[in-house]
Amino acid sequence: MASLGEELLATVNKLQDLVFNTIGNDSLDLPQIVVVGSQSSGKSSVLENIVGRDFLPRGSGIVTRRPLILQLINIPSERDDKPGSDEVHVPHTPASVAGQDEWAEFHHIPGRRFHDFGEVKREIESETARIAGNNKGINRQPINLKIYSPHVLSLTLVDLPGLTKVPIGDQPSDIEKQTRNLITEYIAKPNSIILAVSPANVDIVNSEALKLARHVDPMGRRTIGVLTKLDLMDHGTNALDILSGRVYPLKLGFIGVVNRSQQDIQGNKSLADALQAERDFFRHHPAYRNMAHRCGTQFLAKTLNTTLMTHIRERLPDIKARLNTLMGQTQQELASYGDAAFTGPEHRGSLVLQLMTRFASSFISSIDGTSSEISTKELCGGARIYYIFNSVFGNSLETIDPTQNLSVLDIRTAIRNSTGPRPSLFVPELAFDLLVRPQIKLLEIPSQRCVELVYEELIKVCHTCGSTELSRYPRLQGKLIEVVSDLLRERLGPASTYVESLIAIQRAYINTNHPNFLGAAAAMHSVINDKQEKEKKAAIAEERRKRERRRLRELNGVNGTETPPDEEETEVPGEKAAQLPLRGQSSKPSRSMSPAVGRSHHNIASVLNGSRAGSPPRFGGQGTGSARDSFLNYFFGKDSSLPGSSATAPPPSSHVERPGSRHVSQNVEPSFAGSIRRGDTRMPDRNSIPEVAHEEMDGPPLSARDYDASPFGIDNDQAPAMTEREALETELIRRLISSYFNIVRETIADQVPKAIMHLLVNHSKDVVQNRLVSELYKEDLFQELLYEDDTIKAEREKCEKLLTTYKEAAKIVGEVL
Repeated sequence: MASLGEELLATVNKLQDLVFNTIGNDSLDLPQIVVVGSQSSGKSSVLENIVGRDFLPRGSGIVTRRPLILQLINIPSERDDKPGSDEVHVPHTPASVAGQDEWAEFHHIPGRRFHDFGEVKREIESETARIAGNNKGINRQPINLKIYSPHVLSLTLVDLPGLTKVPIGDQPSDIEKQTRNLITEYIAKPNSIILAVSPANVDIVNSEALKLARHVDPMGRRTIGVLTKLDLMDHGTNALDILSGRVYPLKLGFIGVVNRSQQDIQGNKSLADALQAERDFFRHHPAYRNMAHRCGTQFLAKTLNTTLMTHIRERLPDIKARLNTLMGQTQQELASYGDAAFTGPEHRGSLVLQLMTRFASSFISSIDGTSSEISTKELCGGARIYYIFNSVFGNSLETIDPTQNLSVLDIRTAIRNSTGPRPSLFVPELAFDLLVRPQIKLLEIPSQRCVELVYEELIKVCHTCGSTELSRYPRLQGKLIEVVSDLLRERLGPASTYVESLIAIQRAYINTNHPNFLGAAAAMHSVINDKQEKEKKAAIAEERRKRERRRLRELNGVNGTETPPDEEETEVPGEKAAQLPLRGQSSKPSRSMSPAVGRSHHNIASVLNGSRAGSPPRFGGQGTGSARDSFLNYFFGKDSSLPGSSATAPPPSSHVERPGSRHVSQNVEPSFAGSIRRGDTRMPDRNSIPEVAHEEMDGPPLSARDYDASPFGIDNDQAPAMTEREALETELIRRLISSYFNIVRETIADQVPKAIMHLLVNHSKDVVQNRLVSELYKEDLFQELLYEDDTIKAEREKCEKLLTTYKEAAKIVGEVL
C-alpha cells in the first residue's frame, strides 16, 4: 500500500489535472514547489538530477519560456528482484535505472506516452514555440508534464524561466520585468514552497533567487535554499557557513548539490554517473564530509518530498474550505443566469411571465427607492425625480423676474391703452390684467421642461432595471424596454397637456382678492415708504457734502487761499431753493412753461401733501394729512370738495396743476419720473416738482412729427418724460404684478409636481405589469423572445462546467480527509 503522504500528493495531482483547463491554479492555490533561479544557475540541472533523466531543453538565452508543471509520480518497480517491502527504492542508482519502464505524458496530448525522453525535450520546445512564439518572449500559460517512474519520489515542481538582467538577441527589451512578474505571480501564493537555486561560486548576497524569495517570504518559512556548483568554488573556500545557516538563515535550510558541468554534458556523461560522482565529492571533500548525509540530490529529493507532504497535510483543510466558498459563489453566479427548472419548451410561458414580473417589480422599486441594487455613486430613480422637482424645477421658477421684460414705457403704454379716449381718475385695473397674463405665461416653459426631465429619468430607469438573467435573452429585454417606453410616451402627452392647462387656468382669471395679494393700498404704502427712505438718505448725503465744502472753505481761509466762486455754497432761502434744478436737469426754463410756473413751486408740493397754499387741506380737515392718505387720494381721484375746503377751492380758470395734462413736463423732467424711466425707483423731493400752468393747454396742436416722437410712435428714444402720476402709477403696477406673480409661482411650483406624479409616474407604475402581459405574453412570441445570446450562453455553460469541477475537486479532497 502507498503511504498516506503519497495519497495526499496523488490527491493534489488529481486536483491539478482537474483544474488545469478550467479554473487554473490562481483561484484554488494548490500546494506545489516552485523552482526559482537566475539564468545559468544550474536550475534545470537540479531538476534533471531529481528526475534522473535528461529531458529539459538546453541552449543559449532563455530556454524555459513557459512555466513547466512537473508531476513526478512514483510507480511500483517491475523488476523480479524487487524488495518485498513497500518502501520506495533509493532513486537514481545506476543499478536501478537499467531495464526499468519509465514514461512521460503531456496534458495537451492526452493518452500518449513518451518513452524516449529525447522526444519529451523536443515536445517541450515545440509546445513552447507554439504558444510563446519564436522570438524568445515568455508566456504565462503552463505546460503540464507527468513523469511516471519507480526511481522518483512523488513531487510536484514548477520550473520557471530564469532571471536575466540584459536582453540578448531578439529578446524583448522588458524581458527582466516580464520574468520577474511571472515568477512573483507563482511564489506569492501562500501554498507554494520556494526552491531558491543559487550558484555557490557567486556571493550569496547577490543571489536574485533569494532576493525574490525574501520579498514574498520575509521570514524564510517556506523557502528552501539550494547551492549549486560547489565543485567550482575557488580553492581554499567553501560554503560551509551558508549550508549551516549562519550566513542566511532559512527555516527549511540550505542543501548543496553538484551538477554535471558543460564539459560533462558535451561528453554525454550519464546522470547515473553524475549522481555517483556527486556522492563521492561530498564524501571525500574535507569541508563537507561531516555533513555529506545532508547534501546531494538524493537528500534534496527526500527533503522536498517530506516538506511537500507535510505542507499538503497542513493546507488540504484550507483547500477544502476554499472549494466550498468557490462552489457557493459559482452557484450564485449560475443562479443569476436563470432557474434551471424553467428550461425546455414546456416552460417557456412560465419563464416569460417570471421575467416580465421581475422587470416590472424592478421598475417600480427603482422609482420607490426600495431596489436592492440602488447606486451609491449618483442619484437615480425616485431620488432623481425628487431632485428634478425640488432643485431643477424650483430653481428655474425662482430665477424668473416677473417684470424683467416689462419696461417703464410698456407699462405706461398699457395704462394709457386701457383707458381708451377717456381720462382716468383711478389706476386702471385692466392694465394690470393685460400686463400680468403674459408674465404668468413665462411659467409654462420650465413647467413643460420639468415634465420632459421626469419622462427622461423614467426612460433611464427602464433601461437599467434589467437583471443578469434577463440579459440572457436580449430580444425579450428589448421588447420589455420598448413596451414600457411606449407606455411612458403615451402618458407624456396627457401630463404635458394638463400642465399647460394649469398655466391657462391661472391666466384665465386674475383673482385680486387672494389673501396673499399685496393690494393697491399696501403697494402704495410700500412705494411711499421707499420714497421717504430714499429722501432721508439723500438729505443725509447732501448734508455731508455741505459740511465737507464748509470744512474745505475754512481750511482755505486759514491758509490764505480764496475759495473759488464755483465752490462757494450759496444759501438760497425759502422758495428760491425749491426752484433750483436737480442734478441732471436743465437749469433753463422750459419752453412750454407759463409765467405761472415760477409763481410758486410750493403749490404743487401742497397738492401732493393734501393742501393748497393759503387754503385748508384738500383731502381732509387736518392741515397735514398722512402721506399714505394724500397719495391714495391723489391717485384714485377722491373728491376734494370736503367740508371746509369748497369755499376756498379755486375756480376752474385758475392755474391749477392737472396731473393728466398732455404737455406736463415735456422738457423739464420731474426727478421721480426721470428716475423711473431710467430704471431707478428713487422718489424725488416734492418741492422740486414745478407747477404747470393751465395755459399750456392752449399750446399748438400735435403735428405728425410730434406724433412720431410720442410713446405711441416709432421713435421711443425721444418719448416725453413721465409725469409724477405716471411714474407712481407705473411703480404701483410693477409691484402689483410682482405680488400676484409670486402667488401664481407658488401655486405652479406645488401643482406641477403633483400632476406629473399622478398622470405620469404613478399611472405608469400601476399599469406597467398589465401592459407587459397584454403585449408580450403570447404563445407565438415565446420562441422569438427566448432567443439566448451566444455570449451569455457560453458564460453560463462555462459556469456550469466550473461548478462541476469544484464539486469533483471537493469529492477528491473528501476522500483523504
